[in-house]
Amino acid sequence: MQVSNFFAKGGKGLNITLPFKERAFAMAETKTSRCLKAKAANTLWMQEELLCADNTDGIGLIKDLSRYIQLDDKKVLVLGAGGAARGIMGPLLDSGIAELTLANRTLEKAKILHEEFPTIFYCSFQELKERFDLIINATSASLSKETLSLPLDILHPTTYCYDLAYNMQEPTSFVKWAHAHHCRGTDGLGMLVEQAAEAFFIWHGVRVETEVVLAKLRSSDYQALLRSAP
Repeated sequence: MQVSNFFAKGGKGLNITLPFKERAFAMAETKTSRCLKAKAANTLWMQEELLCADNTDGIGLIKDLSRYIQLDDKKVLVLGAGGAARGIMGPLLDSGIAELTLANRTLEKAKILHEEFPTIFYCSFQELKERFDLIINATSASLSKETLSLPLDILHPTTYCYDLAYNMQEPTSFVKWAHAHHCRGTDGLGMLVEQAAEAFFIWHGVRVETEVVLAKLRSSDYQALLRSAP
């Protein structure tokens, strides 16, 4: 009802966050192919009186990753097998990587994603043995400041670690883990900006200069403003 009222009053589009992405997906009358693959929607708009849905999380991730690493022919590890992982699988597989491994604490959920994306490999955290060029944390561990128990054999000096979560005050626990083991890493703030920019383009047909937005969000002045907020 609230979504219908929003558009009835002239609203242009909605950006959806957890835990409502699956509900938004179910509500939509027409969905993009990447939305169907993700089985979740983070972007809604009206077109020809139909509620349309897309998922811009994956493309947001790919655009942000391009700032730090060339994805062609890379071996990629995704940690976690929940909705966040599902949302990035399709775009990652389409990005030119060599292979993708999905690791989860339990194999059951990983197996479900493997059935949807049969070209990926899957295993438990304990079974991880080989090295990866890119490791993406799609678990919720960083939200509770938990450090995942991962074998160090998965790292080499040029491994890049990326956390889908972000923290405006300090590096996430996963990024701290990467730095502690002499690997580069960053959080998902850039992904947040890029997915929003993609949604904005869908609604307005205008491309946002995301570098300017991201630089502002990471600036010391903005951080000080956040710390001073009540």
